[in-house]
Order: sequence, then structure tokens, then C-alpha cells
Amino acid sequence: MSIIDIAARGAAQQVEAAGEAGATGEVEAVAAIAQVVAAVERTQRAKDAEGFLALFHPEALWTTAHGKVLIGFDAIAEFTRAVLPATSWDGDVTYEVVHTQFLRPDVAAVKVRQVYRSVAGDTEGAPLYVMTRQDDGRWLLTACQNTQVHTG
Repeated sequence: MSIIDIAARGAAQQVEAAGEAGATGEVEAVAAIAQVVAAVERTQRAKDAEGFLALFHPEALWTTAHGKVLIGFDAIAEFTRAVLPATSWDGDVTYEVVHTQFLRPDVAAVKVRQVYRSVAGDTEGAPLYVMTRQDDGRWLLTACQNTQVHTG
């Protein structure tokens, strides 16, 4: 079973456990959204800028964990291509969907737990992804805020 299958199964269980899965379409949407979050994890681990960029809506906006605001695909692409391949860390990163709230059937607010694990200690992020379903059924990142969690 792939990481995408595990994420999709976990997200579907999350919706069912919360008693929110009234319709099969919603369970399928949550599973598809979880697959996108798993792809974020996979592309971040691989430092795959192009794979990461394929997850974005053409008119997306993104705010990084350090507050840099990127408006539009071109700005996100320029930043990602410059930063992601050059990023160095000595550990691992995981992304977990912790909550999915449908604002409309084709728009979802997705709360994610992001953990960077390293020998120096773990750090955490709390991204919020607003995702939109396209006419072809794909879910894309449309408005995203990555927030670094400070402890202490």
C-alpha cells in the first residue's frame, strides 16, 4: 500500500469517525484531498519543485511559514524553484490531514499537521490549505497559509 493510499484511507476514516460522511461523494472528496496532501509530502521530501507546483491552481496564493506572500502561480513557481531544491535538512518531514471542512462541495478548508523530524529535534507547522475542485475532478491548492508552530 502506498503512502497516498494510506493517507486517503486515513482521511476517509477521519470523516466517517466525525460523523460527517453523509454522502459517498464527500468521502471520495476527502480521500482525493488527502492524496494531494500526500503528494505535498512526497514532493517536499524529494525536493521536486515541478511535482509540487503541479498541485497548485493557476491563480493560487501562498504565504510561507516565515510570512512571505506569493500571489499567483508565477510567484509561487519562482520561489519554489529557487528554494525547494536547495533546501537542506538532516531529517524527515510528514504531512497529516487533521481536519477537512467543506465550504462548498467544490471548496474545502484543510488543516494539516506538518512535522519536520531531525536529530536536532522536531519542529512543527500548521498549514491551512483552501483547495478547490476543478471541472476535471482534481483538487488543487488555491489559497494556502503555512504557519510555523512555536513551543514554549
